[in-house]
Parts: sequence; C-alpha cells; structure tokens
Amino acid sequence: MRHKGLSLFLFFCLSVVAAADSSKSQPLDTTQLTAWLTGGISSTRLVQLIQERGLALAPTENEIHQLQAFGADEALVRTLAGVKPADSHSQRTSIPAALLQAAAGAHARRYHEAELQLRAALRIDPQNPAIHFALAAMFRQQEQWDDAYDELTISARLMPDFPDNHSSLAYVFYRLDDGPNAIAEARTALSMDPQNAEAYQYLGLGLYSNGQYAAAIHAFAESLARDPDNPDTYYDMGIALQASGRLVAAAAAYRYAIHLRPAFWEAHSNLGLVLHQDGKLDEAIAQYREAKNIAPDEASVRNNLGNTYCDRGDFDAAIAELSELYRQHPDWEQGHSCLASAYMSKKNYRSAVRELQLVIHQKPTDAAQHRLLGQALLLDGEAEEALREFRLAVILDPDSDVAHHYLGTALFQDQKLQAAEKEFREALRLKASADNHYSLAACLMSMDRYQEALTELEIAARLEPERPLYRARREELMKLMKDSSLR
Repeated sequence: MRHKGLSLFLFFCLSVVAAADSSKSQPLDTTQLTAWLTGGISSTRLVQLIQERGLALAPTENEIHQLQAFGADEALVRTLAGVKPADSHSQRTSIPAALLQAAAGAHARRYHEAELQLRAALRIDPQNPAIHFALAAMFRQQEQWDDAYDELTISARLMPDFPDNHSSLAYVFYRLDDGPNAIAEARTALSMDPQNAEAYQYLGLGLYSNGQYAAAIHAFAESLARDPDNPDTYYDMGIALQASGRLVAAAAAYRYAIHLRPAFWEAHSNLGLVLHQDGKLDEAIAQYREAKNIAPDEASVRNNLGNTYCDRGDFDAAIAELSELYRQHPDWEQGHSCLASAYMSKKNYRSAVRELQLVIHQKPTDAAQHRLLGQALLLDGEAEEALREFRLAVILDPDSDVAHHYLGTALFQDQKLQAAEKEFREALRLKASADNHYSLAACLMSMDRYQEALTELEIAARLEPERPLYRARREELMKLMKDSSLR
C-alpha cells in the first residue's frame, strides 16, 4: 500500500470546516447521482442526499428511466419524480455518454469496461469528484486497492464534506487488513454524518479486523438501526458473531441475510459453516448445496461440502465432490487431507498417498501430515518409504506420542525389534495410554520377554477394563508362559 489513510483523515480535519458551508449549499445534479449509483451508493443513501442537498434541476423523464435501468429503486424513482429544482437558473447539461456506458457496464458487472468508460469521462471532466468516486468503486471490484485509494483521495479533496469517500476508504483499509486505519476512516465519515449506515457497517468491519468482536457487533447493530434491510450488514454481523462463538445468533443473522437476498451464496455457505461447527451436518450440507446451486464454480463451497461429507462419513460423496473441485480448480490447495481420509476409508491407499503428498508439498513441516502419509504408505506396502515419513514426523514433533507409536509400529513390522521397543517406550513416556502399553507388550513378546510383556498387558487391561482385547491377550500370554514352563 502506497498511502496511509490517517494522512487523509488529518487533511479532512483541516479542510472540512472551511469547505462545509459552501459544499453543502450546492445542490446535486443527475451526473453526480449517476456516478454515485455506479459507484455502489445505495438508493436509500441517494434519497437521503437529495433530501439534504436538493437537486439543481428536476431530472427529465429519460434521466429517471436511465437511473432506474442502472439500479435505482422505487423510493429513489419517486423522489426524483417529485423533486423541486433548487436552482431554476442552472443550465441543464446532459449526463455524459461515457458515464452512462460506465453505469450500464457496472450494473452488468463488467467492471473493467466500466473503468475504461469512467477514465474517458474524467478526461472530459477531471475535477468531478463523483466520477472519481465511481472509478474507485470499479477498482475496488477488481481488488486494485492502491488505485481505489488514489481515486477516493482525489474525490475527498474535491468534495471534502462527502462522508461516503471516507466510509469507502474504510472498506479499502479493511480489505488490506489495516484495522486501525479502517476504524479511523469510518469514524471520520461518522463525524460528518452520524446517521450514515454504511460508515457504521465499515466501522464494524474495521473493528472485526482488529479482533474487537463485541464492538464490531455493536457497530453493525447501529448500521442496521439506520438501514434495517441491508443483507450485507446482516452477513457481516454473522461473521463477527461467529468469531465470538455465538453460533445461534450468527446462524440467525445469516438466515436473515438470506431472507433479504435469497441468492446470497456467501450467506448460505457461512450458515453451512456455523451449522457444521455446531454439529448439524445434514443442515450444513443442505446450505452448501444451495450455495453450490447459486454459485456452481465457487471453489470454497465445494471444498466445504466435501469436508462435511467426510465428517458425516459419506466418503463416496466426498470423493465425488472434491474430485470435481480439483477438475474445475486444479490449483485449489485445500481439501486434500479430507480426500485422503476418504480414500483411506475405501482402502484406496495409493490415491490417499497421492493426496497426502500434495498436502506435504504445501506444508512440508507439518508433522501430523508426514505421520498420516507414513500410515498410508505402510498400508500400501511401502514400508521403507513409510519409515522415512515416520522418522520425519518424530523429528518435526518429538513430543508426539502418536508419531513415536507409528514409528515403533513400522520398525516392529520390519523386525527391528530393539529400535521398535525404544520408540514404544518413548511413546509411553509421553502418554501412558492403554494402546501404548499394549504395543510395547507385543514388541516384548516378540523378543520372548514374556514377564515384561505380561506386566504391560495387565496395565493396559487395568486402564481400559471395558476392552476385552487386553484381557484376552493377557490370558493367551499366560497360557503361552505356562506351556513354555512345562516343556
């Protein structure tokens, strides 16, 4: 990021008082309304601006139809149709053709085309703050944050009393994970317009980015008090509630966002995450499926759905979902561990090995993944490769009893009994579980150290008396020892 928002905040503090009286007294025109609508300012907010500042001239019927085609809602259309001109002496000018084309492009989500048209409009009218604002919005849509910042800075310099410049800057800083500057810009906007719902929304995002979840939830509530039908704010509140562990409230927020915008695939997907986290796997799957129907090419949805199938034990569905994910998005990095687990459950160890190797390529120092790869290799008959992975797991996480246990198991199968005993004893030192005692007993039996093995089996049986395996093996060993003594 080339710039710092706080410098703009200081600029605003010095300039806005001097500029406020002259700027606020100037009525708006349809070019500004078209540019702001293109830049994503809501119809509700535009109605508020018209009521505050008035229009220099009443819009023509054609201009109203144009704004309606670009997304103006019924309330804005009614306001435009009933407005009385604030300045009857103003000279009527038509909305620039390039701006109209940009508005059409933005409404159709052709943001780069809209960007090019807005650049053309600025070549004719380079000092128009509303067009700079609209161009910043096109950069935002394309995630070109530095360029968006620059255009908003120009817009704020040309129209320093316009709070939406600062709320938009708050969003830019939020997307750049710069919570403090996002908060500063949102508060700047609120100092200019305490009723600005969008500024409260972006204040909430900044606070969320800063880990201040309770304050973020409060800011979102303030936003909804001023704009109660904004699905994006309900969605943002759901994220903050989810982060703070309030899963029921988060689910309610996501559901209301969906109520307001049924095709809101992100809300369906996040509701699925909450339901998954709450153990409601069938409901989570239903939400992911709905999200997938709306956005079939969205990789994160298929990833989440595949993982939920894994957790539900529906491994065939998980394999189908994740395989389709990687067909559509070969470079997608998540989900390989889940797919490996699904293949392991189907005893397709070679495919599991392939998936785990991809995971390790992404996370070469993850001891657990090396251990899992070792297990898959061992089951696939690749004992030597499995030993290498288990040894790496132990090196990477020497305090993992599971890693030592599996290294001991691989050594035991390779008949390296003394080395196996060493690993089993280390696993037991780290965690005195029944399984670790049992594995050590098996190793000691193979070394004909029956009395020591019997002691380990007795401890295992005492630790988990409900498991008959340990008692059965103890009785078998006692019989073996008795038979050996009679020979």
